[in-house]
Amino acid sequence: MATSDWRLEGEWIKNCNCAFGCPCDFNALPTEGYCKGMVGMRITKGHFQDTKLDGLMFAVTVDFPGALHEGNGQIQPIIDERATAEQREALFNIMSGKFSAEGTLFQILSMIVTKIHDPLFVPFEFSFDKDGRVARVVAKGVLETEVEPIKNPVTGQPHRIQVVVPEGFEHRAAEVASANIRSTGAIKFETQGTHSSLANVVQTPEGVAA
Repeated sequence: MATSDWRLEGEWIKNCNCAFGCPCDFNALPTEGYCKGMVGMRITKGHFQDTKLDGLMFAVTVDFPGALHEGNGQIQPIIDERATAEQREALFNIMSGKFSAEGTLFQILSMIVTKIHDPLFVPFEFSFDKDGRVARVVAKGVLETEVEPIKNPVTGQPHRIQVVVPEGFEHRAAEVASANIRSTGAIKFETQGTHSSLANVVQTPEGVAA
C-alpha cells in the first residue's frame, strides 16, 4: 500500500473483554471466544501531511465474532469533536490503512474489518498515568472506561506486570491493568475487571517507532 507522511505520538489504551493479559498479544484465542473492546489515544504530537493533530483524542470500539485474525470485525470510530474538517479527514486517512505499510497496525485493521459504523464526534475526557496503571476515557454519551491496577486477590495490594513485544505492531511495551467498559454506541457491551493495556506509542506509516 502507498505510504504517506504521518505520525501519531501519544498515550494509548487498549481495553477488552478478555482476562488480564490479552490473548491476542500471545497469538492465542480470545478468553470468551470473541472480542469486544476499545482502543483510545490522546495525541500529544501528530500530523498527517501538513495537518497538525496535536492534542486531539479518539477512540474506536470493536466487535469480532472470533479471533481477530479470522476477520469479520466491526468498528465504530469516535472522534474528538474539536477536530476540524481537515483533522477529521486526516485521522480517517490514517485509520483507513491506505497510507501504511503492510503489516502495520492500521493496515492490518483494514484487512480484518468488514463493517465500519458511522463515526461519532463527541466531547472527550482523557486521563492517563501509565506507571500508576490508572486511566479514564469518556466519549460523552457513547463510551466510558476506567482503568486501575490489578489487585492481589489475597492482600488487595496492587499487582504490577508488563508485556514486552519487541516486534509488536501496536506497541513495544505496555503496563497490564484492570478495566471496566461501558459502550452504548453502535457496538454495545459492558465489562468489569477485564484486560487493559496502557502504553506510550509512536505510530508511523512504517509501523511502531517507539
